[in-house]
Amino acid sequence: MSSHEKAQTTQKEDSDGDIGERYLATGTVEARRDLSDGEVNTLCDVIRETGFAIHRYFGPGFREKVYEQALIHRLRKAGLEVLVQPRVMIRDEDGTELVEEVMDLIVKRVLILELKAIRQTTDTDIAQILGYLRATDFRHGLLINFGGPKFFIKKYVL
Repeated sequence: MSSHEKAQTTQKEDSDGDIGERYLATGTVEARRDLSDGEVNTLCDVIRETGFAIHRYFGPGFREKVYEQALIHRLRKAGLEVLVQPRVMIRDEDGTELVEEVMDLIVKRVLILELKAIRQTTDTDIAQILGYLRATDFRHGLLINFGGPKFFIKKYVL
């Protein structure tokens, strides 16, 4: 049984009043390997269109949590599996497990979404998503920024 199968999920309201699927500390999420790059690209297109629609509706100026909850709502409404703040194992280059790290969102257990609500993304933001990809078993990630005057999304693949 994989650690994903061992992890228990709950639907609960957190202190901010948000409802979302949470992974308990007992398990980490492992990446799927059964989707082709073409299928992942199609998934990225859906997320890009959804994110753009959210940015067009809300505009810049809200906290990251508003955009996160809107994205979760709309992607789940579209039938996609969205994991909220799941734990992912960070590994050293030899595969040694170091620590669990919490991601913003993972879609279909294949794509890490790193969300921002800042004026402009920086090299630090790019380094963050690339570090996640390098140190986990995930190959695909999206850096999404809702905070600027223009919607920003960029895909990274390792």
